[in-house]
Amino acid sequence: MEAKERMRIAVAGASGLIGSALARSLTADGHEVVRLVRRAAAGPDEVCWDPEGQYVDAAGLTGCTAVVNLAGAGIGDRRWTPQYKRLLRDSRVLGTAALAEAVAALPEPPRVFVSGSAIGIYGDTGDRAVDEEAPPGDGFLPGLCVEWEEAAAPAQEAGVRTVFARTGLVVARGGGAWGRLFPLFRAGLGGRLGDGRQYWSYIALHDEVAAIRHLIDHESLSGPFNLTAPEPLTNREITAAMSRVLRRPAPFAVPAPVLRVALGELAGDVLGSQRVVPKRLLASGFRFAFPGAEEAIRAAD
Repeated sequence: MEAKERMRIAVAGASGLIGSALARSLTADGHEVVRLVRRAAAGPDEVCWDPEGQYVDAAGLTGCTAVVNLAGAGIGDRRWTPQYKRLLRDSRVLGTAALAEAVAALPEPPRVFVSGSAIGIYGDTGDRAVDEEAPPGDGFLPGLCVEWEEAAAPAQEAGVRTVFARTGLVVARGGGAWGRLFPLFRAGLGGRLGDGRQYWSYIALHDEVAAIRHLIDHESLSGPFNLTAPEPLTNREITAAMSRVLRRPAPFAVPAPVLRVALGELAGDVLGSQRVVPKRLLASGFRFAFPGAEEAIRAAD
């Protein structure tokens, strides 16, 4: 695939943090972005779909070079009630299956299907660094991620190059978990979570978008890729970096028991440690613009 080729790229989740940034980047470079929407399409740049209902107007995907699936309810948006856990699963697994089946059924399928995933697939890794060869961990999130990736099977079986973008914590002001940290630190209310020894595997939003585009552009790449900065840091180190960049003290610490009361089951993942490295991404020749935490935080600010 030539780097300067004008592409037609469908994006599911185009209104989200990563999807909107990806769409802006692609459009700025002259590519045509088709957004999947949960209503009737208002023009040729939209495709109607219903993730939980497993419906996609596949005709709207005709002529797409790539299909990128970034849709899914926010992991940290609410407490993990049984109902919300079902929504987290259905919005990812059923939506991915619907897109993969639509892609596979096209007379001329896209060259690549980039399916969102997450480093949550590895579970709590403690101090152990893991790459894409590590097996899935135990618990709700690892199980969800496994189902999420398996749902892309129809596209793979149809011979479409399929890539799994296992994303870490995205450093951005406009949304996601990190978006909630900025106002707290600016108000002088920032601090470590629990003992702060748990590893956070982060990535600047700019690098997240660049990595997805790298995966689209390089025809030799398929399978899972960790989208995380090269050197994960502990929550304590991240807290110190936020304090330095924003020039605010970070005197507070949220004890683990308080987090468990406030967040319920989600607290286990907030307090868990994920030391994930992007071995395959680096081996493919990708270079990070903001590899360090302070660089990523400044880029977001």
